[in-house]
Amino acid sequence: MEQRILGRSGRSVSVVGLGTWQLGADWGEVDEATALAVLDGAAESGVTLFDTADVYGDGRSEQLIGRWQRANPGYPLTVATKMGRRVAQLPENYTLDNFRAWTDRSRRNLGVDTLDLVQLHCPPSPVYLSDEVFEALDTLVAEQRIAAYGVSVETVAEALDAIARPGVASVQIILNAFRQKPLERALPAAAAAGVGILARVPLASGLLSGRYTHETTFAADDHRAYNRHGESFDVGETFSGVDFDTGVDAAREFAALTPAGATPTQMALRWIIDQPGVTTVIPGARSVEQARANAAAAALPPLDEATAAAIAKVYDTRIRPLVQDRW
Repeated sequence: MEQRILGRSGRSVSVVGLGTWQLGADWGEVDEATALAVLDGAAESGVTLFDTADVYGDGRSEQLIGRWQRANPGYPLTVATKMGRRVAQLPENYTLDNFRAWTDRSRRNLGVDTLDLVQLHCPPSPVYLSDEVFEALDTLVAEQRIAAYGVSVETVAEALDAIARPGVASVQIILNAFRQKPLERALPAAAAAGVGILARVPLASGLLSGRYTHETTFAADDHRAYNRHGESFDVGETFSGVDFDTGVDAAREFAALTPAGATPTQMALRWIIDQPGVTTVIPGARSVEQARANAAAAALPPLDEATAAAIAKVYDTRIRPLVQDRW
């Protein structure tokens, strides 16, 4: 699989990674054997970046990845984890002492001395403006608790603030065919600064797979059921903030553009890979088959100009008014 450099970390990672929120929680139950098989399937398909967080299943996702790494010594894996969501979301909680405690917990979960990449997990906006926060992150690097740090953001404005910080290696941001605002400023700024981009929520919580209908329902413990209106966290994390029924209709138009030999999911991932400035896209998977199919998107040729233009038209006519000015 094609490899790209993950910004200022200097690490080489696959253009398709694996998001492991699904293996921890909030997408319905995934048993341990299935979770480990998903990690196997992704790695066998050339994936060399797993994205996780200390709150996914209260550490379960990190622990599973740590177990997998111990069973696969020598595999060239980069693990990108996150911290900050274990406490009330107040800027004053983003302190060096807390950072040490959180990263120590992640190091135990993963079974490593030094974390490859730690990302602030969508912190309050004022955190990006705090010199003390980034000095604390630099201290973690100096103490060899972490090798590099980045941020996961909700908005383009937060991404731009983070990119301006000289120690930030990468920015994780929602980017997909239904969330195109980052193309205008965030991705060019990241490329100019040498900051990596991890594209998350690449399928708009599954909408872009084209599998959902207006009658589709989700389990009670699935955020697509309980966070439709931002009841638990930013609504932009669920269906990219798009109204579900509108998203289903737009996804039907999107799916009709799929080139021969691909699926709508793979076209959605290939569209992201094609965007200048993107390092890797991190779809989740709840089965081995999904993990392998997602990875196969990297082998597709770039989308032709006509298809790209048609995708832009779906966004402009169906989605842009709902999301462009919000994030």
